[in-house]
Amino acid sequence: MFVLIIYPLLYGVYISFFDTNLVNKWDFVGILNFKSILTDLNFYKIILLTLKFSILVVGGHFLIGFILAHALNRNIRGMAIFRSILLLPWLFPEAVIALIFKWIFNPLYGLLNHVLMTVGLTSEPISWLGSKEYAFMMLVFVCIWKGYPMVMTMILAGLQNIDKTLYEAARVDGVSKWQEFLYITLPSLKSVLTVTLVLDTVWWFKHYTMAWVLTNGGPGQETSLISIDIYKTAFEFFDFGKAAAMSVVVFVVCLAISKLYRRLLRDE
Repeated sequence: MFVLIIYPLLYGVYISFFDTNLVNKWDFVGILNFKSILTDLNFYKIILLTLKFSILVVGGHFLIGFILAHALNRNIRGMAIFRSILLLPWLFPEAVIALIFKWIFNPLYGLLNHVLMTVGLTSEPISWLGSKEYAFMMLVFVCIWKGYPMVMTMILAGLQNIDKTLYEAARVDGVSKWQEFLYITLPSLKSVLTVTLVLDTVWWFKHYTMAWVLTNGGPGQETSLISIDIYKTAFEFFDFGKAAAMSVVVFVVCLAISKLYRRLLRDE
């Protein structure tokens, strides 16, 4: 825990106070890196884009996760096979999924354009990842497809732990399905939803791999999430101190989101 989490965290905070290349340049600048970040309008633009990305992806995960978890929470023969199939996107490495979808979205030989042109929905190839009109939503779509199994699994586990006698008593009292969901299912899942929401939001707020492989943050800055901006600042411009300061700010934002969720979803 100390070597893999605590030390890197503290070291990141430490170098955020320096103008450094991590080799032979260690100029102490105090809070100048933070001042430079917090007075940069482009930084706030990227943070808002990342928030938008996280809200859409996490919202998609919970919508699909709820629907599939309810469908899988049935004692039907062969259901284990469907559970295994629906878990597959979660098991594949992110880089593999990104490369597969990059091929599917390719404007020249991609499968998506081929299908759309074959059925007559479009007359010419579309640059799904190179167009400002489509790139961001394609990235969101791929990330939703990749991440929904985690939410589905957590919600399914929560559903299976709800006492079935609660539903039986509700049916005897003539409660509708919607009322069952509102007054039995949701309150019973509150602790599971809180943990899942925090984990999923923080994970996708700082997500890097698929955004980088699919679009490199382009076209322009349409998919330039904060993780990509930090990467470029550190490894393209070699401004490691500023990149570390940006990471500290992201850490604080994620911590604030976690506290907000826990406050809103706390169990009275």
